[in-house]
Amino acid sequence: MKKQTGHRQYNFPDADLYLLCMERLRDAHRDIKYFEKYSYGQDRLKTFLAMCEKFRALPDDDELVGDQMIVTEKKYDAAENLKTAIRSLMTRVAMKYSNRSGRYRKFGTAKMGDMTDAQLLFCGRRVVRVARQQIDFLAEVGVNETVLQRIVDAHQIFENALNIQQDRIAERDIAVENRIEQGNKVYQELIVLCEIGKDIWADKDPIKYEAYTIYESNNEQKKARKAKESVQLE
Repeated sequence: MKKQTGHRQYNFPDADLYLLCMERLRDAHRDIKYFEKYSYGQDRLKTFLAMCEKFRALPDDDELVGDQMIVTEKKYDAAENLKTAIRSLMTRVAMKYSNRSGRYRKFGTAKMGDMTDAQLLFCGRRVVRVARQQIDFLAEVGVNETVLQRIVDAHQIFENALNIQQDRIAERDIAVENRIEQGNKVYQELIVLCEIGKDIWADKDPIKYEAYTIYESNNEQKKARKAKESVQLE
């Protein structure tokens, strides 16, 4: 059973999470003498910063999807090359036998354009096997090991491309899961830092208190940032 992807504990983009962490880290450094009273000192701030930088360095989903798309395109090309090689053989088979005959149907190439990847893999193996069983009869229409080897080679390239595509899909799933896990760890540490910051300024400075407030939505977060910037400019 496929492992379910973890749940993100925050409702804004990863880039915004990183930016929010950098802003709160700057505030915490400014307020370090107060933070130290909560046993949250420079060492923990450095650890938090390293955690944030590790998170930022993780490949994002656009990068992973791009890699997946590249190998998928290669797989499509390999599939078309295999189909072309099979059709070349079947043209010769049709010259020998009617394409409505049992001997032709035995190759199993009907509706090849609609086959799934797995069906095409089986088809490639089957046509070579069946052709070799009848190669003495098909020799007069030019079927030989060279023709069959073209299919074998195209089949191998297609199978390799399919395996690479599946690897990239699995790698993306793992990377997404890892990014969610790391993002949640960063977010949890941000919450701890902000709770301390709010406690420090709760009855002293409402603006600094507000700076340590984490908003659940990205829109509210941006509004709060703009409000803070406008206050600082006044």
